Amino acid sequence: MIKRIANLKYLIATFLFVTLFFIQSLTLTWTPGYAFQALILNVAIMLGIYAFRGFDNLTTYSLNSCIVSYISGTVLGVLFALIPIVFFTPRLPRLTFFVTAAVSGLIFPFLSCVLMRYTIKHLPPRRYLVIGREEDLGPILEEVKKASMGKIEIYSYMNPSAATLTEAISFEDVKPFDAILIGDPKLAKDVEDVLSQRSGEVGVEYLPVVVESALHRIPMKLIDLFSDYYDVVFSQIHISHRKRVVDLVISSFALLVLSPLFLILWLLIVIEDGRPGIFTQERVGLNNKTFRIHKFRSMKKTSESEGSKYATQQGNNITRLGRIMRPIRLDEIPQFYDIFKGNMSFIGPRPEQPRFAEELATELRYYKLRHKLKTGLSGWAQTNYKYAATIEEQEKKLSYDLYYVKNQSTMLDLQIILKTFETVVFRKGAK
Repeated sequence: MIKRIANLKYLIATFLFVTLFFIQSLTLTWTPGYAFQALILNVAIMLGIYAFRGFDNLTTYSLNSCIVSYISGTVLGVLFALIPIVFFTPRLPRLTFFVTAAVSGLIFPFLSCVLMRYTIKHLPPRRYLVIGREEDLGPILEEVKKASMGKIEIYSYMNPSAATLTEAISFEDVKPFDAILIGDPKLAKDVEDVLSQRSGEVGVEYLPVVVESALHRIPMKLIDLFSDYYDVVFSQIHISHRKRVVDLVISSFALLVLSPLFLILWLLIVIEDGRPGIFTQERVGLNNKTFRIHKFRSMKKTSESEGSKYATQQGNNITRLGRIMRPIRLDEIPQFYDIFKGNMSFIGPRPEQPRFAEELATELRYYKLRHKLKTGLSGWAQTNYKYAATIEEQEKKLSYDLYYVKNQSTMLDLQIILKTFETVVFRKGAK
């Protein structure tokens, strides 16, 4: 069901993409140059809308959220498209830009919401007979139900014997459930023979697949239940050589292009609060080894050298320039040097101070799994969850980090890069 909803989003996105070309054809006569520029513009707009979560399920619930996402994404897409288009001669007419942006930002939100809501409303829900206890699995599956827009339903929870499961499968020709969901592998062991013998009559699915597909994170309870599976998965994590090449290209380009901004910010920091303009701090990285991270100093020299644990405790120590830099993450751009050196990656879990990492590892038993990869300037958890100020929030944020560690890929990195724009523009998260 989650896959069907995802395919629906791709279909709607493709329809909107093609619609932009149709609208543009009303404002100009196509030439190869215009067609290529229009392609750049339309791709940039669609990526911008995606970056601002225009296709997310929760966004579809609210028309206001749709409008904000589509307008923000359209503005971002147009601005990025202008960079290469400005070198073309002749360029796309201003009227084409205006009409494209107006349709994308003002008409598409209504069209997308109507299409998504209508189609999802008429999709039949997928009903599961769950092998597991409701008290253990209920909260997770309730969250899955919400993420699927109500298209995943639980018929019943069972702690079955071979006889009761056989009876449930053979209950009637038209079964009241679509598949059996293995929610607790220990309980499923007693009925393995029945499941294998009756596999042709009813499908069997596993909780990790359903939860990860719907929530895009790995709750700690899920690892507890499927410890054998996740032990194997996390033991096989490795760093792709392609990722290091991408890190080198991005960090080299950033250091070159941003060098004037580096100098300006350094001078402003020194003028306001004296030297040093950049400070270093020990952080925990790959394989729990420490390294020194570089950041523009955003706190007063009189503050604690190690900083405070939570942002609320740091407020009085932040400089005036720091209050500008921190929300849009300008203080973090010296970390491109750490990426270039190989201590960090562009995408990965957030680097934490050793004493906090040790404390969290004590409270959260799976915390050290996030250090199977290099820490990153941006990451899945940073773009999907707020600043974590409590152990409960740290646990949820960790669930996003572990999802990234397990499912790292070039496409996922691209999603994170796009979502980072939204995080910076809307000032989500914290340090």
